[in-house]
Amino acid sequence: MTLHDFTNAPSVLQRFVTELRNTETQQDRMRFRKNIERIGEILAYELSKTLEYDEETVATPLGKKTMQIQTDELVVCSILRAGLPLHQGVLNYFDAAENGFISAYRHHPNDDDDFEVIVKYWAAPSLEGKILVLCDPMLATGRTLENVLKAIEAYGKPKEIHIVSVIGSQDGISHVANTFPDETVLWIAAVDDNLNARGYIVPGLGDAGDLAYGEKM
Repeated sequence: MTLHDFTNAPSVLQRFVTELRNTETQQDRMRFRKNIERIGEILAYELSKTLEYDEETVATPLGKKTMQIQTDELVVCSILRAGLPLHQGVLNYFDAAENGFISAYRHHPNDDDDFEVIVKYWAAPSLEGKILVLCDPMLATGRTLENVLKAIEAYGKPKEIHIVSVIGSQDGISHVANTFPDETVLWIAAVDDNLNARGYIVPGLGDAGDLAYGEKM
C-alpha cells in the first residue's frame, strides 16, 4: 500500500483538522461537516495528480488550446453516515464520477469493548476496471474497511483503490496495508499513535458521525 500522510504538511489543511478536533468548534455541526468537506477537496486534488490524462483540444472564443483531461473512470463511495461530508468534498472535484454508498457500523453485542462490524447496505455501479475512492473519515482499527472490501468483491475488480480519510491510527493503517491489495493508496490528513480499549482513535476527535449529524439511538 502507498501512504500519503499529510500530518505535518504545512498547509491550510492543518487549520481544518485543528477545528475538527477542537471541542468548542465541534459544537457547530455545520462547520464540522464543512471542514470535513474541505479536507475531502484537498485530498481529492492531491489524488488527481496520480490519475491518467489525455490531450483534448478545446475551442475558445479566440482560438484553440490543447489541454490535459482526466481519462480514468471514478466511483466515489462513502461509508455511511460519517463519510457523507467527505464524499461531498471529493465529489466537488470529481463531479463526473459515479457514486456508491455502503453502511458499516460497529455492533457491541455484550455492551463491552468487543465489537463486530456489520455491513448491511450497498448501492453502486460496477467497479470493474474503474478507480474506486473509498471515503471513511476515521480509520481506527481498519476492520470496517476490511469488511467493506469483502462486501464489494462481487461488484467487479477495480483498477485501483484509493482510501480518503481524515484521521487514522497507526494500527488501522497497518491493518489496511495487510488486508487490501498492494496497489491500494491511502490519502490521510492526520495520523495519531493510539487507540483506546474500545478501538477509538486517541486523541482523535470523537465520533465523527455523531458530531456531523447528531447522536444516534
